[in-house]
Amino acid sequence: MVPRVTNDDIWRKVNQLELTGARVSFHCASVPLTREIPPSAMLEPDTTATASVARDALASESSQPSPEAASTDVNGGQTTRLDYPLEAQPLVFNWRYAIPIAGLHVLAALAFFPYFFSWTGVVLAVFNLYFFNMLGITLCYHRLLTHQGFVVPKWLEHFFALCGVCCLEDTPARWVAIHRIHHKHSDEQPDPHSPLVNFFWGHVGWLVFEHREHRHVVFYEKYARDLLRDPFYFALERYLLWLWVYVGHAVLFYLGGMAAGWAMTGDVWQGVQFGLSVLVWGVFVRTVVGWHITWSVNSVAHVWGYRNYETRDQSTNNFVVALLAHGEGWHNNHHADQRSAAHGHKWWEIDPTWATIRLLEAVGLAKNVIRPKCMRKGVEN
Repeated sequence: MVPRVTNDDIWRKVNQLELTGARVSFHCASVPLTREIPPSAMLEPDTTATASVARDALASESSQPSPEAASTDVNGGQTTRLDYPLEAQPLVFNWRYAIPIAGLHVLAALAFFPYFFSWTGVVLAVFNLYFFNMLGITLCYHRLLTHQGFVVPKWLEHFFALCGVCCLEDTPARWVAIHRIHHKHSDEQPDPHSPLVNFFWGHVGWLVFEHREHRHVVFYEKYARDLLRDPFYFALERYLLWLWVYVGHAVLFYLGGMAAGWAMTGDVWQGVQFGLSVLVWGVFVRTVVGWHITWSVNSVAHVWGYRNYETRDQSTNNFVVALLAHGEGWHNNHHADQRSAAHGHKWWEIDPTWATIRLLEAVGLAKNVIRPKCMRKGVEN
């Protein structure tokens, strides 16, 4: 059973966090917690605590199956079905997520109208999937912040994190916290997005229904305290700053496209049309496609594929997801060796994110890069 946490317990934990600022106000996925917090000095980043927090979040219970864990073959036999996470029961629609998700899909559908088409927009959509989604989500949110598979200078880390915010996949702290829970309880009932509940739940259903644990400040303290000790990540959680970053980058794409179209044609209305094509394809289409690619790692890569390693969960290596998700589809490899910055363990398991990390390492911008155990042993599994 999940222990009940009272409001007093929550705020006792908040005070232990020593978070500064007049109020706690986490973003749209949370019920606002706006009780006053005693002011304290601005937190300095605590680099000594960072690694221990991540290790605690992915603690030893993740290496041993629990009674709730699925234990059958992924591609054959009977697969154990899970009930919804306890903190998601009874199911309550999460309008604060469902409305933006539906709204962005509608805006992306404008791409089917010829007025909003341009080849420049299409090229930007493809390029931005690499620039924003790979650098922001795959490289930064996942391999750098969640699993600490390498280290880069703070200015570069923060830049990559802003790229992730521009993908509208939650703030860094919330994304990291949820993903650490996923690894701790992978394909068990507490897993926030296991497709063993049902495929829809694992793909997107977990986002459009409330999960009460994710409302509480103690959730952030337990799974993402290392990030929130950095004032940069703490600031992103407040005043909807993450939303303004996304809106701001969308406005910049539109204005840049409009200016370029106006300059090329000399017609302001041609500039407006070109700017809208850049906005629809370079922002809206790219955002929605990026969502489904990320969600497919949670859903498809726990249902279909092959396995290089015997893990306690149902993770698989899926070639199609790996190509679309910049190497994230080698998911069984990742679950078997979570700290590794490389997810492709065979020579033919293409991993563009790992290639980018190697490039950063070669020019001196990435250090302490964690290689897979099979590479560290000099043996290919």
